[in-house]
Amino acid sequence: MDAEAHELIAGYALDALDESDQARAKELLATSEEAREELRSLTEVASALATAAAGPTPRPELRQRILEGARAEPQNVVSLEERRRSRLVPVLGAAAALAACAALAAGLWGASVSSDLDDARDALERERTAAAVLAQPVSESSLTGNTGRLVVGEDGRAVLVLSSPPPVPAGKTYQMWVIDDGKPVSGGLFAPDDGTLAIPVDGRVAEGSVVAVTVEDGDGAESPSGEPVIASEPITLS
Repeated sequence: MDAEAHELIAGYALDALDESDQARAKELLATSEEAREELRSLTEVASALATAAAGPTPRPELRQRILEGARAEPQNVVSLEERRRSRLVPVLGAAAALAACAALAAGLWGASVSSDLDDARDALERERTAAAVLAQPVSESSLTGNTGRLVVGEDGRAVLVLSSPPPVPAGKTYQMWVIDDGKPVSGGLFAPDDGTLAIPVDGRVAEGSVVAVTVEDGDGAESPSGEPVIASEPITLS
């Protein structure tokens, strides 16, 4: 993987990309095992940061020493083009350092920091799930309503791979459903986006399951409120 791809995946893991670069990163993750492995390695870093943030509030004198040390460091302004030429480890290290300094300066310790890192860890865990399924699929089903596919892994986890699902009205969202014997169970929410999306389905699928997508209110629904706009063929695992 070249330096620009490293930078792209690092930025994606840190949620620091604009819409166009985010779409490029998702396409790369859907097609490149090396990129997925890169993202998996970042998950370990995020977990370590989350563990560190969950500890006790530091003493005021420790905070002061860190801030004084940060002020004493020479400032280094890096252009966007130079960042694109950098390698993954410096990018990740700089981002982590900036996040720590910002948290210190704002006094954000304890629950708020842990909550943010938990959200990031959950997002990275979903990316890791998608990468694992796409790396070792056991079954694929075609879709109606989209040119993508449903990919199933050996443990019954599934990933819905979609191509640029269209926008939904304001206040609405896409909701996935796993349907067995006509009974739908929510498989999670997702927002439309350009490019290729790889979306892990919550829960497990089985022989004959259908994964469908409906448009629901922003917080989701207990059951589908209308006909599916996207649906898979029944899953065949044998």
